[in-house]
Formats: sequence, C-alpha cells, structure tokens
Amino acid sequence: MLKELYIENLAVIEKAVIPFSETFNVFTGETGAGKSILINGINAVLGQRVTRDIVRNGCKKAVITALFSDLGTEAKARLDELGISYDNDEITITREINSDGKNSARINSRTASVSTLKEIGELLVTIHGQHDNQILLSPEQHINVLDGFGNSEGLIEDYKNDFKRLQALAKKIGNAKKARLEARERIILLKSRIDDLKNLDLTAEEYESLENEYKQIKNMDSILNALSAVGNILNNENDTSVLDMLSKSESELSDISGCSEEINSLYERISAVKIELSDISDEISGVYDSFDIDEERIEYVCSKYSFLNSLQRKYNCDYPGLLKLYRESASELETLDFSDDDLKKLCEEKDKLLHEVTDKAKKLSLHRKNTAEMFVKQVTDELKFLDMPDVVLEVSHETGKLTVNGMDKIEFLISSNKGEAAKPIAKIASGGELSRIMLALKSVIADKDSVPTMIFDEIDTGVSGRAAQKIGIKIRHISKIRQVLCVTHLSQLAVMADTHLLIEKKTKNDRTSTSVTLLDDKGRINEIARIMGGENPSELILKSAAEELRKAAQI
Repeated sequence: MLKELYIENLAVIEKAVIPFSETFNVFTGETGAGKSILINGINAVLGQRVTRDIVRNGCKKAVITALFSDLGTEAKARLDELGISYDNDEITITREINSDGKNSARINSRTASVSTLKEIGELLVTIHGQHDNQILLSPEQHINVLDGFGNSEGLIEDYKNDFKRLQALAKKIGNAKKARLEARERIILLKSRIDDLKNLDLTAEEYESLENEYKQIKNMDSILNALSAVGNILNNENDTSVLDMLSKSESELSDISGCSEEINSLYERISAVKIELSDISDEISGVYDSFDIDEERIEYVCSKYSFLNSLQRKYNCDYPGLLKLYRESASELETLDFSDDDLKKLCEEKDKLLHEVTDKAKKLSLHRKNTAEMFVKQVTDELKFLDMPDVVLEVSHETGKLTVNGMDKIEFLISSNKGEAAKPIAKIASGGELSRIMLALKSVIADKDSVPTMIFDEIDTGVSGRAAQKIGIKIRHISKIRQVLCVTHLSQLAVMADTHLLIEKKTKNDRTSTSVTLLDDKGRINEIARIMGGENPSELILKSAAEELRKAAQI
C-alpha cells in the first residue's frame, strides 16, 4: 500500500507530507485547488511521462517520494529479479524533475530508469479515472476486462505462446518459399549464363591472338592497298620510280664525287638511302606476298570474334572476365539446393501446431463463454446496488479467425430500460451510467486483482444523490480488501472515507501555494458542510454534515 507521499515544488505545492491509511482515503477541495496535481505527483513516481512545466515557478527542481509498505508477492518477486533490496517489505520511489528538462528516478536510493518505475508501479497502484470509461467505449478492450474477471491468465499465456510460435513458423515458411523462388530464379539465370559461356574454348592468350588476327582481316584491303602503293612508288616497273631516280642521282654524283669532300659526302649519303629504300622495297614485297587469303579462316575468325565480343557487351566485361564469370557461375550452381524436403517438414510442423493452437483457442473460447455468464450475473447485481436495477448487461461473443487473443470477439451490450434490446455500450450509455458501469466492473474484479492500491480520480462525474451514495458505499466495500484513494467533489463519497485529506489553495505575499491537510472530526464536518452548502455553511448544514458522517460510520 501507499503509506506516505512527499511532494516538494510540484506546481503550486511548495511542500507537503501526506500520510495514508490502509483503507479508504478521500481528497476533497475546491475546483482548482490542486487535486489533479496530487494525482500527477503519484503518476510521476509510477513512471508516467512528466514535463518540466510541472516544476514550481522559480524553483530548480520538483521532488516526489512515495513510501510503499506491505509489498505484494508479485512486486517483491520483480524487485528480486531487478536486484533491488527491500527492508520490512517497504520501498521508497523518488522522482526528480529539473527545470532544465532533465529528470532522475530512484528506488531505495538506487538509480532506476523510468521504464523500471512504470513496471514496478503497475504492480503497486492502479489508477481509475474518467478516462477509464474509454475502456467501455472501446469494444476491442472488452475482452481484456472479461479475461481479468475470469482469471484467464494461464490459459491466455499458454495460448499466446503457441500462437506466437505459429506466427514465427508461418514467417519461416514464407521466407523459405521466398528463398525457394529466388533459388529457382537464380538457377534459371545461372543455367542461361553457363549456356551462353560454355563455348569459351580459348585461353586469354589465344583470344588476344584471335583479336589481332581479326584486326588484320578487318583492315586487309587497306593494308594491301597501302603496301602496293608504296611498292609502286619505290620500284615501279612502268614508270620512273624513287629507286630509279636515286640510281640516276647516284650516277650523276659518282662522276664528280672526287672533286670535293662535300660532293663525295652527298654521294655516299644518296648511295646509303638507295640501299635502305631497296631493302624496304624488298620487305614490302615480302609482307605483301605473305598475306594468304584463306576464306574459311577469315570466316571463322570473324564469326568467332563477333560472338565473343557480343558476350563481352552482354555481360559488361572483358574476355578474362567472361572466363571468371563462367567458373563462378558453374561453382555456384553446384551449391544451390533446390530440395523441397525442408519446406515440407516446416509445413508439416505448422499443420500440427495449427491444430494444437486451434484446440487451445476453443478451450479458451469455452472458458470465456462460461466466464461471461458469471460476469453478467455479478455485474448486474452490482448495477442494481448502484441504482441501475433495470439495466441488462449482455456479453456478445462471436468466434472467427485466430488472433493473438484467441478466436473470440467480445463486446459488452446493455439495455438501460426494460423491454429494450441490448445495444453496444458506446452507443447508448450516458456519462453517469458509464461511471457506474465502470465501478461495477472494478468491483467484481477487485478481489481478483493483486494490485494493492486503487486510486479513483473523480469517477463520480455525472452522478448525484442516491446514486452517488451507492458509489461511495461500493468504494468503501472495495477498501475492505484494497487500499483506496479517491478524489471527489461529492459529499456522499467523502463521508464514506476513513481518512479525509483537504486540498486548499492559499495566497501569501502574492504567491499561491497548495496545502494538503489531514482533517480531524471537526475539520471533516466543516469540509462536508462546505461541499453540501458552499462557503460559510449554516448551523443546519453543519448538523446535517455531522449526521451524514455518523450514518456513514454505521454502514
């Protein structure tokens, strides 16, 4: 239970130490006095999100510390798992929020993450506020309410574990089928590639020779024409050739070569050129005569080179790259396994597990059906007590495909008036009806819930008079098995409490602050009278308040 709450510099609360009894604690105060701030403080130590705006203006940080005692079995087990010690079944949880936006948390002076606070907090306190009515307005959440009533945790956990295994197996089969399809496509690709490249019967060196030969064949006409032209120029039998002109020049200089050294030098140079050109002429004739025009060879070289060149363009690589690609493709093809055996085993395993999951879903569905009957009876009894005797509650139970929650679709239906067909709660229930229906639900599951502390934050919205009194009595009954903290604006609820705390806003030296005061008997009478009749209540209202407190004590 929540034994004590310490608050410092939280919004308008400068400092407050708030003790709680183990039964029914009520908070009252004028609108805007700071009741919501108190709930925000509790939420903070329970790991809920807070912002720096919550820090009191002009202060560096806000501090909230909660002392919990008589820890439950689940809470102690989780603390043991986290390695957090607790003495005398007590722990303190502290949350500090700095004005710069940074915050920290501790459990028994040990640093803890906000997620850890939230995890532990869910085992210590349950807060029920007006927003909880959204559970009733959201049909998809009704199944959780029914399961909470039916102590279905074991069945649900067993089912969910197998269902998640089934999901994982289905995913594995999907991946296997995808991989199988990809492997098939890969095999087709590799076989096509290997078929393309299987005729690579040349080495890289042989291909280079083939390429050179192809270039010569490709340029053969040009080569022969050029050689012929140069041969004619050097040694043309039908016309004056370069060699003829050089021979004539050599002859002319021969007669005068002895006249001077310069002329002799020119003569020798022309003789040398003539000899060189004569050799060149012979070699050109030799090269020209060496070209053997073999039509079959030419056709083979051109065809082979064209084929290999087209493959290089197709696979965007050179000839050595083609050879490498062929080797790698052949090697990869050998490693690809296209067997269906593994996939077949997975499918058989899935079929077996699907059968087991379906059986468990049917058992869970039957359990929910039986639970629904008891649930309707008990909630209806609670609603009668809460002045809703004509309300008929039904549980719509449909079955369908398997989901993580089973095969069931659950929705709560009500009929507010006799003779009317039951309809979805979201469509016909008023705000006051929702509050009482929600309280009825909380009542029937209170003894099944292991969380020791329940907080009701203005769940009495939309009700008054006798209905409000019945809500107060019902919360008091719940407080016999759970610690209850209740924020209310109704005297009918406030008089039922064992501990009454007054939240007041005061202004001093142009600074507003909120205080929390534990009321004695006289203080309770004055506060109940204020709620009943406003400020400065008359003696009659004061007597009436005292009488209401006396009557409540006898319930």
